[in-house]
Amino acid sequence: MGKTTNIGVTPVTESKLKDLDFSNLPFGKYFTDHMLVASYSGGEWQSVEIKPYQPISFDPSIAAIHYGQSIFEGIKAYKKEDGEAVIFRPHDNFIRFNTSAERMCMPVVPEEIFIGGMKQLIAIDKAWIPAKADHSLYIRPFMFATDQVIGVKPSDSYLFIIILSPSGPYYSSPMRILVEETYTRAAPGGVGFAKNAGNYGGSLIASQIAKTKGYDQVLWTDAFEHKWLQEVGTMNVFFVINNTAITPSLEEGTILAGVTRNSAIAVLKEMGLTVEERKINIDELIEAYEAGTLLEVFGTGTAVTISPVKEVKYQSKVMSFDVDGLKVAPELKNRLDKIKTGAVEDKYGWLLTV
Repeated sequence: MGKTTNIGVTPVTESKLKDLDFSNLPFGKYFTDHMLVASYSGGEWQSVEIKPYQPISFDPSIAAIHYGQSIFEGIKAYKKEDGEAVIFRPHDNFIRFNTSAERMCMPVVPEEIFIGGMKQLIAIDKAWIPAKADHSLYIRPFMFATDQVIGVKPSDSYLFIIILSPSGPYYSSPMRILVEETYTRAAPGGVGFAKNAGNYGGSLIASQIAKTKGYDQVLWTDAFEHKWLQEVGTMNVFFVINNTAITPSLEEGTILAGVTRNSAIAVLKEMGLTVEERKINIDELIEAYEAGTLLEVFGTGTAVTISPVKEVKYQSKVMSFDVDGLKVAPELKNRLDKIKTGAVEDKYGWLLTV
C-alpha cells in the first residue's frame, strides 16, 4: 500500500494548530504544519522529505511559468466515527495523476512517494482533520517543471509537492448554472482529460462572466456545435431523467475521469437507478425538462462531493428545480458520507487507513 522508507522528516518546532478555528474553515485557505517535497532530475526521483510548510523559491526562468508543465490532484482524508484517519480512493488519484503527467510529458511519480509519502504526511498532521459533517482534510499533490531555461521543450527537472488543507464545504447552497456557448473548455485531442493547471486558467473568464450575471458556474459544451454537454464548472455532471442518471461519456478525452464521478456511478446503481455514460446535448435536456422527466441535475467532484443544481439557463430557456424535493442527489451524498465516516461498511474498498 505504498512504502514510506527513505522519507526524512523535519518536524515543526511549534504547531499552528492551536490558532485554527475549526468552526470557520473556508475551503483551501488554511494549511497544516508540514508538506512533502520530492525533486526529479537526472532521470530519477531524489531528495524526498517531509518538512515544515513554507514558501518555495525558484528562478524566474523556470519552465512551468513559461510553458505550463504543471499538474495536480485533489484528494480528501476523513476522520471516521471511531477516530481513525482514512483517505478516500487515493490510488485512483495516483493513477490519474500519472495519466496527466504522461500527457504533459512529465515523469511519473512512484507509488512509494505519492501514496507512501501521503500516508506518512497525513499521519504526522492527522490532528488537523476536522471531525465535522461536510468537512475534511483536503490533499493537494502537484508537480511542476523547474528547468531554468527559456525554450519550448519538456523540462528535465521537476518538483513534486503535497500540501494539506483542513476545509469546510466548497459550495454552501445549490447552484445556478449558465450554459456556455462562447468559450470552450476542451476539444478532442486536447488535454481535457488531464488535470493540468492550464485547463483551470483557461476556464476562469467564462465563470467570471457567469457570476456577473448572477450564476455560480457554467455548463460547458463542445467546441464545435456548443450543444453537447461536458462538465459543470470544474465538476462532472449528472442529469436524472426518470429513473436514469446520465453523465457525459469519457470517450472523446474532453472530460476528466472524476473519482467522485466513478464513486457516484457505483452508488447510483446500488440505489436502483440505471446509469448511462453517453453523449447528451442541450436539446435532449430541454425536451426532458418540458416533458417533466428531467428531475435533477447535480455536479460531482472531490472538492464539492455532490452539488445540486437549482437552475440551468440556456439562451432564453430557464430550467428550475425544487431543491427541497430532490431525492437522488441528497441520498447519494448521504451514502457516500456514510462510507467515508465509517457509518456503513466500505464494501468497495475505497478507504485507505492512515
